[in-house]
Amino acid sequence: RVAAAATSRSSAVRYMSTSAVSPWAGFEMGPPDPILGLSHAFHEDPSHLKIIVGVGAYRDDHGHPFVLPCVREAERIVMSEGNDHEYLGIAGDADFIDLALKFAYGDDSAPLMENRVAGVQSLSGTGGLRVMGELLKNHGHSHIYVPNPTWGNHIPIFKNSGLEVRKYHYYDAKKSDLDFDNLIKDMKDMPEGSCILLHACAHNPTGMDPNMEQWKEISKVAMERNLVPFFDCAYQGFASGNAAEDAAAIRMFVEDGHNIALVQSFSKNFGLYGQRVGCLSVVAANEDEAKRVESQMKMVIRPMYSNPPRYGARLITTVLADPKLSSDFIVECKDMADRINRMRGLLRSELEAAGSTRSWDHITHQIGMFCYSGLTAEEVTALKEKHHVYCTLDGRISMAGVTSGNVNYIAHSIHDVTEG
Repeated sequence: RVAAAATSRSSAVRYMSTSAVSPWAGFEMGPPDPILGLSHAFHEDPSHLKIIVGVGAYRDDHGHPFVLPCVREAERIVMSEGNDHEYLGIAGDADFIDLALKFAYGDDSAPLMENRVAGVQSLSGTGGLRVMGELLKNHGHSHIYVPNPTWGNHIPIFKNSGLEVRKYHYYDAKKSDLDFDNLIKDMKDMPEGSCILLHACAHNPTGMDPNMEQWKEISKVAMERNLVPFFDCAYQGFASGNAAEDAAAIRMFVEDGHNIALVQSFSKNFGLYGQRVGCLSVVAANEDEAKRVESQMKMVIRPMYSNPPRYGARLITTVLADPKLSSDFIVECKDMADRINRMRGLLRSELEAAGSTRSWDHITHQIGMFCYSGLTAEEVTALKEKHHVYCTLDGRISMAGVTSGNVNYIAHSIHDVTEG
């Protein structure tokens, strides 16, 4: 009987292994991420000429990852404190949130002094966007307007939050300039009370920002249409080299009386890409409203990821709470911005020196990490296949990947695929 039972079990196992269908059998292979997939293709390329200018992470002039010296010092301080690794609360590190809000809104911000800003620590900008998307969906919003074009991840983030994503005019590709008149026209046609996503500075992917006069008009129309401005601020301090200047649109909207929402990322300006540190905030009408909004934020966060990580927030808190380190950060952040701007000038001059018949003025008119080059998908493909230069299919070039050592090669490669 024992032998018969063993034989029966063995037959059953063989039957299951050959006949049973895996519960995952119907899963299709997802498409590669347009940016992370680009990195994979780059690493697989055996050419010694290969250059990647697609990933949005700062590099020094040797093409190496860069850790800010003030962050290194903050690491030393944090490690010397003997901190534990206990959970943070759902909202995150209170000291970090306080400093992050002052960094964006300003030390003299009226809403901050009146305790009517609800703020939580988020999983960088991406996590804050996702929380805000769900918060909007839970409280009466069915759609959100985003600029066309916008950061590629905005659209799936908001769709996955349950919102319909609508687009408004932002960039005129033929003129390589802000499509301001159509932007304003689209805003005037938005249903009253709609949420509109705005890039606070260094618009991704175009690098083309409104000037302050244009921001004033955007604020005016948003107020007239009772729109809800939601700022995505991923490059404060990194865009112009001046944190207050990069936050000027945010502060103007608040001064104009808007109850804005704001998500901040500290990946680019502090170089803390892998630490996922951000802050999500809402300017409320009064202190009681702010408390209620924060409670709703926490209700979204708790079942989503419970609470945020501690280490990156500790580093930023250490820097922003220390006058010397804060001063160092301002200088170091400006150094990064200045290098990017130097590369813009060099790339443009190298293209012009190569005899290009195209206008490349927009390279130096844009700001921030990215250059929206105007290259077509076909030209981008040729750039990769002929010259092993990798950028995203929409022609967005990460200026952080351009160095004094490779700018000539990149310029001549672009010239070849655009003039050949």
